[in-house]
Amino acid sequence: MKHLLSTENLTGTEAIRILDTAEEMAVVGEREVKKLPALRGRTVVNLFFEDSTRTRISFEAAAKRLSADVINFAAKGSSVSKGESLKDTAQTLEAMSADAVVIRHWASGAPARLAASDWIDAAVINAGDGTHEHPTQALLDAFTLRRHWSKIAGRPSLGEDLRGLRIAIVGDVLHSRVARSNLWLLTTLGAEVTLVAPPTLLPVGIDTWPCRVSFDLDEVLATGPHAVMMLRVQGERMNAAFFPSTREYARTWGFDDERLAALEASAGKDTIIMHPGPMNRGLEISSAAADSPRSTVLAQVRNGVSVRMAVLYLLLSGDDSAQPTPAQEAITV
Repeated sequence: MKHLLSTENLTGTEAIRILDTAEEMAVVGEREVKKLPALRGRTVVNLFFEDSTRTRISFEAAAKRLSADVINFAAKGSSVSKGESLKDTAQTLEAMSADAVVIRHWASGAPARLAASDWIDAAVINAGDGTHEHPTQALLDAFTLRRHWSKIAGRPSLGEDLRGLRIAIVGDVLHSRVARSNLWLLTTLGAEVTLVAPPTLLPVGIDTWPCRVSFDLDEVLATGPHAVMMLRVQGERMNAAFFPSTREYARTWGFDDERLAALEASAGKDTIIMHPGPMNRGLEISSAAADSPRSTVLAQVRNGVSVRMAVLYLLLSGDDSAQPTPAQEAITV
């Protein structure tokens, strides 16, 4: 695997390998010294053309824990604001001998364009492109799901897929790259996915996607799904009225206190609540739901570092079977 651009073309074997490697990386995060020498001498560039907090910091922490040198590039305040093209920026990074470029871009397809070009000879990792995909977010969500349900089942999560799990993804599917990446990855790993949204927030061609579609959140919650993933309402991408009002959206599609109470009293006793962040509290999710014991929001953030360490490690350390595993490298530190 040279790049990570999408989850749609990840095989089940590749996805499980990343998740299993992330399990080993998570062990490193529990040590007093949270460092591995695996990528010493390598340079990772965080190339962000859109604002980000969790993803950028997570990738920076992941690279530094692997002993890589990190360069953070933000479009604001750079030559991009003066009209510099993606090609010119990439060639500048090539001159700096970047080994990996983690790119977030407002244009769908920008990471794929960078990876397919001859502008730079580096691994390209898609950290979110437009309304297309966000593969590492889907991987950390799958990692969180696998860990949680393996623990409940009383078995180790290594080597496990998500067969038998029922996941509801709720909200602004139309503008969500997280929803797309999760749909492809979760179905590849064997989960059954239901998208729940108002018709105005579902993309054209949804009937060809490998999922069920529902317009009734309460009906889906009553079935006791294993996880409910709430999506952020992306007002910054909306140039029209997709729903009557925020109050109407919260009442019909938000995970509010009433739905939390109903879930507590229903068959979904083990249902977890997920959110990729940042959250619009009081809109797609209430504070009570976001902070409840069912919420995995903070676990997702914590697991994101381990998953991104795994991705960087697998892309930059090579596929040589003689390479030490992360656990073996940890012994040498």
